[in-house]
Amino acid sequence: MGEPGATSELDELVRAVGRGDRTAFHRLYDATSPHLFAIALRIVRRRDRAEEILQEAFVNIWRGAGDWTPERGSARTWVSSIVHHRAIDAMRREGRLVQLDDEAHGETIDEAPDAFDLASAGEEAKRLAGCLATLDEKPRRAIQLAYWRGLSHEELAAEMGAPMGTVKSWIRRGLQRLKACLET
Repeated sequence: MGEPGATSELDELVRAVGRGDRTAFHRLYDATSPHLFAIALRIVRRRDRAEEILQEAFVNIWRGAGDWTPERGSARTWVSSIVHHRAIDAMRREGRLVQLDDEAHGETIDEAPDAFDLASAGEEAKRLAGCLATLDEKPRRAIQLAYWRGLSHEELAAEMGAPMGTVKSWIRRGLQRLKACLET
């Protein structure tokens, strides 16, 4: 997914999937599944559950591709958000979405590299890390907590000791800056 022109290629694949093109669906799966699996695994921390989420997400992608438009975001962002939301929903359904402090977090998680860490070594992750580094500390932390730990706006507000409206603004403005940075 980090190749030049990959975004427009993914956009074309999603359009083709929206027209019912099964070959395009297989190509989209091949191009995105490692990254999407890493997102799911980072949130649910169970390989079997991440595999289920990925499968459910691709069913949603197949069904919803006809409704996707580039004006609402890139295909890459769209498929990533489907996986992210399904993983968060799964955690909430299972009652496993809990807020951990940094010390407890380190004690409860295996320190061996996981799929997200391995995927982070890629070109796309390096670009994202570079763009994240340009953000101020609070928006960067809010985005990281929301997307990598799956915290809701309410949980973020409590974690960061800030009003929910402020947290929402940090995330919205931070994501706008990330998008602009990644498009350059």
